[in-house]
Amino acid sequence: MFRVRTVSALSRADAEGHLKRLVFNRRLGSTVTPGSEQWQADCEGSRGGAPRASAQPQPPRKSGKTAKDRITSASAANKTSVNFDRTKEAYKSKDSLELLRSLVVFKLCSYDFLVDNNTEIMDLGKKILGQELFDQLMKVTFYGQFVAGEDHVAIKPLIQKNQAFGVGSVLDYSVEEDISQKETKSEEKSSCSSAAGKESIGEHYKRKNIEAHKQFGDSQGELNKDCTYLHADEAKCDQHMETFIKCIKASGGSSIDGFSAIKVSALGRPQFLLRFSEVLVKWQRFFKFLASQQGKNGMEALEQRLELSQLQEFLTKVGAKGDFYGWFTGNKDDTKGYIDILDWNSLIENRDSTSDLLVVPNVKLGKLEPLLQTFTTEDEKQLKRLLQRLLILAKHASENGVRLMVDAEHTYFQPAISKLTLETQRMFNREKPVVFNTYQCYLKEAYENVTMDVELSKREGWSFAAKLVRGAYMYQERSRAEELGYEDPINPDYETTNRMYHKCLDYVLDEVALNKKANVMVASHNEDTIKHTVRRMNELGLLPTENKVFFGQLLGMCDQISFPLGQAGFPVYKYVPYGPVSEVMPYLSRRAQENRGFMKGAQKERELLWKELKRRLVSGELLYRPVY
Repeated sequence: MFRVRTVSALSRADAEGHLKRLVFNRRLGSTVTPGSEQWQADCEGSRGGAPRASAQPQPPRKSGKTAKDRITSASAANKTSVNFDRTKEAYKSKDSLELLRSLVVFKLCSYDFLVDNNTEIMDLGKKILGQELFDQLMKVTFYGQFVAGEDHVAIKPLIQKNQAFGVGSVLDYSVEEDISQKETKSEEKSSCSSAAGKESIGEHYKRKNIEAHKQFGDSQGELNKDCTYLHADEAKCDQHMETFIKCIKASGGSSIDGFSAIKVSALGRPQFLLRFSEVLVKWQRFFKFLASQQGKNGMEALEQRLELSQLQEFLTKVGAKGDFYGWFTGNKDDTKGYIDILDWNSLIENRDSTSDLLVVPNVKLGKLEPLLQTFTTEDEKQLKRLLQRLLILAKHASENGVRLMVDAEHTYFQPAISKLTLETQRMFNREKPVVFNTYQCYLKEAYENVTMDVELSKREGWSFAAKLVRGAYMYQERSRAEELGYEDPINPDYETTNRMYHKCLDYVLDEVALNKKANVMVASHNEDTIKHTVRRMNELGLLPTENKVFFGQLLGMCDQISFPLGQAGFPVYKYVPYGPVSEVMPYLSRRAQENRGFMKGAQKERELLWKELKRRLVSGELLYRPVY
């Protein structure tokens, strides 16, 4: 299982040569492609000093002129722009009551007291009103704003309406699982002494790693607020899989090019995801530690290469018994005497035959120990069952003409989720993208994760497919990091996250331009990011009709972006969650957290909603009903 076969990168047609040089120059020259004046101001302001030359607005590079000439004839006549200020077109799918509801909900989401105490307030509301009356109140307010309905049948009218106005759907049955603080603490005690990290072996190394592994604790109490179910058995996981299958079939029956979203934490025991994530994190940290021993600190992940002879010498000196040198030189056709992080990860992929190589430092005992020492036979069985469920879902998606969107989740689950998603992509993304992985760009390691997965897809010959988001768990991740005393995994501020998002986006768009098999969904509510993407598509000759670059926004948010994009011919989708009111309350709680930051940072959506309501009142269209 998880066997990696390293193959040569996909060959490029000669006609792509100039474009490739342009893209390469872009990647080397700047971490961010210059955008709007506002975006530039944000970037400069966040640095707190004189802007670096690479971030200044620049004319097209001379080295890219030939490439741009090559795409001029294809893009000049098809250059597309989108106007996000025309309220009549943006809101013509909504009646006036829906606009008014949006205004009320967004306003409530801007009050810190209501957002910070939303769970307690909703619990109190249920006690006072009773469950049935409370559910009705939610349906005309928050639930009605952000959730499509209770099941895959009830949501069909909304899907059909959005599709009639040029917007597709990503169906998302909101199932999420987490684990308790006691469980994570127990796991932590049994594992932190064998953590592998970035520092030298010694007291500082030990302290840093014990702190790092505190991140596997849960500071949100006995059960995280995003937990929907308390399932601990395989039968419940199978029930969730069947629900996702219904979601996939509903998506396939409602549109030609639909998406269906799934959460891996609903398909396997969260305790297993925790342990598997820990194994993966330890192994990657040990690579970085070894790279630092060879003077490779400060380099990007793919540029860090371990000299095999030095690696073997060092590991033998500290007690390793395995033949690292022999394994890599005997299993690579193009051995150059060094390995990178992808080669290193292949040892875990082949763990049945490389168990003697999978060792990491035990900082408590001061010696190497097996990486999989705490990874039991039952863990292997759970891994197999979870992967089987993922493959069944991917098979159903492929048969129904649906793309499968694997959602990102908490950082302590994400390494396992990404690894399982990559394995599914290996099998189902050979001819075209079927499975999409999600990258949260508020994470400090987002660019590293994106670039490594792009390179892996090229080596192995499958289609890279990604959804880029800023992130959905910021408040919980920050709170957990502060309480448990480990380094915050989230970028320090919104401007830094913006730069990370655009850096990842530019890299992936370049890859889409060079490799027509790659796909990306730009899942963003940021108007500058959407304009930036449209501008880059025009520069790279990526036409909306190619269906290589998609746009996505959440149901109930940013209609002034989604519907103009759809009417302009871009493939745009709403993330459409559904489920019983009682079971999607955690989702609504998280929406409130996200909207608070979003609405405080931008007033434009509320202003446009008011503008459209006033226009309808003055023009006698207050009773307007969408016609489709």
